[in-house]
Amino acid sequence: MATPAMLTGHHAVVTGAGRGIGAAIAAQLAAHGATLTLMGRNADVLHATAKTLPDSARAQVVTCDVTDEASVSAAFESARAGLGPISILVNNAGQAESAPFAKTTLDQWQRMLSVNLTGTFLCTQAALADVQASGRGRIVNIASTAGQRGYAYVSAYVAAKHGVIGLTRSLALELATRGVTVNAVCPGYTETDIVRESIDRIVARTGRSAEDARAELVKGNPQGRLITPDEVANAVVWLCSDGASSITGQAISVSGGEVM
Repeated sequence: MATPAMLTGHHAVVTGAGRGIGAAIAAQLAAHGATLTLMGRNADVLHATAKTLPDSARAQVVTCDVTDEASVSAAFESARAGLGPISILVNNAGQAESAPFAKTTLDQWQRMLSVNLTGTFLCTQAALADVQASGRGRIVNIASTAGQRGYAYVSAYVAAKHGVIGLTRSLALELATRGVTVNAVCPGYTETDIVRESIDRIVARTGRSAEDARAELVKGNPQGRLITPDEVANAVVWLCSDGASSITGQAISVSGGEVM
């Protein structure tokens, strides 16, 4: 059970923290007492998000391109220098592009793997020593229901998110005796920029209205709605709590029952 201030004393790094799910995760971690490093590519967007955090929050902004090893290394050094060792890592940075498989270019394929999978790998390696040394570290990877099932026209994204879940499970086993849990949270279609961009692509490709395109996405959720970023953040906060200390290697679907 999540309780106020339960994460006091923890330094949490959230990648892709500027908008949507990442911003919601940052807000809820701060509300539960964590010190925060908000990472992303756009400093202005990150600073705007930081201003929305509770007045009591200790937070810093560090720019980072998760696909670039040197950028990641420098960003995590800055995070430590500013707020101390890292005990919680939330790998949220991600990107989705769509195309029929036959028209998926190598550049698209590599971009989806780089942002969604390699970025998770690089950031985890950069934080790992700190997370292990903390004694009760947490790594939470934001995957997707696309890591648990297939979707047409996003094969590269689906492959990358399946990879994130595989990495999560393997690392959970390696760290199981070291006080560190590693889990994935798998949102269904969520009210974010990525989903809004998906709707725009459907409209452009099919000529359907935005309302019809949105309804098509909602149809996959048995609850008949999109997930909210706060619902995803709730799952992340719980996984970071002491109450979830025996939960590791799991891919937890937050999807209204789309994946069971």
